[in-house]
Amino acid sequence: MVDSLAVDYSTLDLLRREHPAWKLLLADSAPLIISFLHRSFIRPNLRSLPQGELTARLEDDLFRLREQLGEDAFPRSAGDYLDDWAGDAKGWLRKYYPPGSDEPHFDLTPAVVRVTEWLEGLEQRQFVGTESRLLAVFDLLEQLVEGTETDPEARLRELERRREAIDDEIARVREGELELMDPARVRERFIQVERTARGLLADFRQVEQNFRELDREVRERIATWEGSKGELLESVFGERDEISDSDEGRSFRAFWDFLMSPSRQEALTEMLEYAMQLEPVAELEPDPRLARVHYDWLEAGETTQRTVARLSEQLRRYLDDQAWLENRRIMGLIRETEQKALVIREALPRGDFMSMDEPAPRVELTMERPLFSPPRNPVISGPAVAEAEQGDIDTDALFEQAYVDPERLRAHIRRALQSRDQVSLSDVLESHPLEQGLAELVAYLGLAADDDRATIDETRQGTVTWEDADGVRRRATVPTVIFGR
Repeated sequence: MVDSLAVDYSTLDLLRREHPAWKLLLADSAPLIISFLHRSFIRPNLRSLPQGELTARLEDDLFRLREQLGEDAFPRSAGDYLDDWAGDAKGWLRKYYPPGSDEPHFDLTPAVVRVTEWLEGLEQRQFVGTESRLLAVFDLLEQLVEGTETDPEARLRELERRREAIDDEIARVREGELELMDPARVRERFIQVERTARGLLADFRQVEQNFRELDREVRERIATWEGSKGELLESVFGERDEISDSDEGRSFRAFWDFLMSPSRQEALTEMLEYAMQLEPVAELEPDPRLARVHYDWLEAGETTQRTVARLSEQLRRYLDDQAWLENRRIMGLIRETEQKALVIREALPRGDFMSMDEPAPRVELTMERPLFSPPRNPVISGPAVAEAEQGDIDTDALFEQAYVDPERLRAHIRRALQSRDQVSLSDVLESHPLEQGLAELVAYLGLAADDDRATIDETRQGTVTWEDADGVRRRATVPTVIFGR
């Protein structure tokens, strides 16, 4: 299966010791941690909370629990618990300073969201819908098959089938036959919509976490880099392009482009408001915040975009700092050279102190080089031509050269095209047989190759026959040639 986990001892043992989600399930105070974080972040759908507010909420929870369980329960302060949960050893919270704020903020990590989703799935659900999930699988498979179908005829058949189904439904509606969902099917689909919508928010946390890890790795590499700046930038940009071009990056960009459309936002708002007003849905007592879940998606997406912007800003500042350091080093070298020149100005060293090939560098641009132009009266140099011995020399070969007039061949083609738009080479040769044999046939092929209106089909071949001057019957296999007006 896709993204399946290797369920072996070593992998599971490593996850038990290192993965924050497994550590949270094994923690002695897991009920306190999970219930508090779920009530503070997931239930109200908050991305982050300032330290003061979150500490006050935890102090209230600890006070109530100590009244129930005794004063010895949870002896540490709320601030110590939050710092411990945000430490690298736990990794359940992220503590950071947002831009323009001096107070630290806390945010959930994707591991805590996964734990809460898994625990919610352990509860015995009163309603388990299967039809909507089956239809979702069927629709996804249809999209997969249709999106990869390369046969135009198959796509046309599918579109025609859909058109017929739509026409039938339009006819039934006009006749007053409205097929409505029963309350069970309405509730089933709404529950699936609610779970999928909340799952998207959790996915955004994971995408943002991936970009934060890249940002952290880049900062650590910049701080400890000892090689050249070009090698560092090549490595950093290569990893960033790899993330952006990955399946996750492409899916995020497509989701963001779809969600940023004002028309789609308005359509989502109208459909959510309509669904929340349905009587079967109202019986479920859904969370009213679900009606604006798409705005929560926008906020989560903007947070991810800001993380990417901070990464770009870090790279830009690194380039600016490196350029300033390099300019400072160059100015230091220049001043050092000037000071040494002043020291030896009155007492120049003897002998060959310094030599220069030229007082200034020569710049030769490629486009400044002149093009070759042949001389008007070329000079031909070579060995002397020796006089031939006396004797009879056969000069007939000099006068047996065949010349094929291309204008005569073009006239044949034009004459054949006077009565039709296209004509094949075989039709032209049928009216005007070859008079000069293979040389004339090659000339016809050359005219077709130079003519934009002619077509040479290499997949179809034909046979051309002619009779040479000696009366021998010749035959050649050539591709199909079509001349056009």
